[in-house]
Amino acid sequence: MNLHERITIDPHICHGKPCIRGLRYPVAMILELLASGMNNTEILADYEDLEREDITAALLFAGKLSHFSTIETVAA
Repeated sequence: MNLHERITIDPHICHGKPCIRGLRYPVAMILELLASGMNNTEILADYEDLEREDITAALLFAGKLSHFSTIETVAA
């Protein structure tokens, strides 16, 4: 899966937080929904413009971030 197609970072959308496909769904929100106990089917039913691959991409993105001890942002 190409995360660049699913996870976007735009300073004009959600204050530059990583989002799903330029939509106003931050990756953090998807992770919080999963952590609260919602499953993929429930999330997709509540947010019809999301796709199953978006949820997978959010998990992959979080996994990749967990490998860093320090995260720095670069000004655009």
